[in-house]
Amino acid sequence: MNLKKLILRNNECYKVGKIFEPKGIMLHSTGANNPWLKRYIGPNDGILGTNKYNNHWNQFRPDGRQVCVHAFIGKLENGSIATYQTLPWKIKGWHCGGKANNSHIGIEICEDDLNNENYFKSVYIESLELCVYLCKIYNLTEKDILCHSEGFKLGIASNHSDVMHWFSRHNKDMDKFRFELKHLLNYC
Repeated sequence: MNLKKLILRNNECYKVGKIFEPKGIMLHSTGANNPWLKRYIGPNDGILGTNKYNNHWNQFRPDGRQVCVHAFIGKLENGSIATYQTLPWKIKGWHCGGKANNSHIGIEICEDDLNNENYFKSVYIESLELCVYLCKIYNLTEKDILCHSEGFKLGIASNHSDVMHWFSRHNKDMDKFRFELKHLLNYC
């Protein structure tokens, strides 16, 4: 895992700063063909690259919305994959439009055009590694991991299709993700 940190201190969610105890992890994907971390994280720290539109989430209400996740996974300026922690893990995020904000760490994976197998494999592995890391910190298991669409079915998140609309294109789903995560937790 290539874990970096750039806390979105200007985001309203960070400023409110409500503390919570993580009970799970919710995976999201951005829903936009833009795999670059600089789209969502700023300012440029020297490896992100510059967001020429300055529409990253390190502002009070990005695009007028109350949104913030704990981490983004995507491409650095040089094309390599990284994870950026954007909120302290124990500050409640605004990532699912539902009750899971009170219980789950939110991880956002930057989508590409959904068809690049190499990119998908890279961010999928990075997501697994981040989940292993967080599971060990917060004593979580694979059973505590879900995606936004699963959260909706459980009544704890708004109606979104992520990440299943993307994972299924690459012969993956959350059951496979949890199976692989369980294996990693047992052997890491």
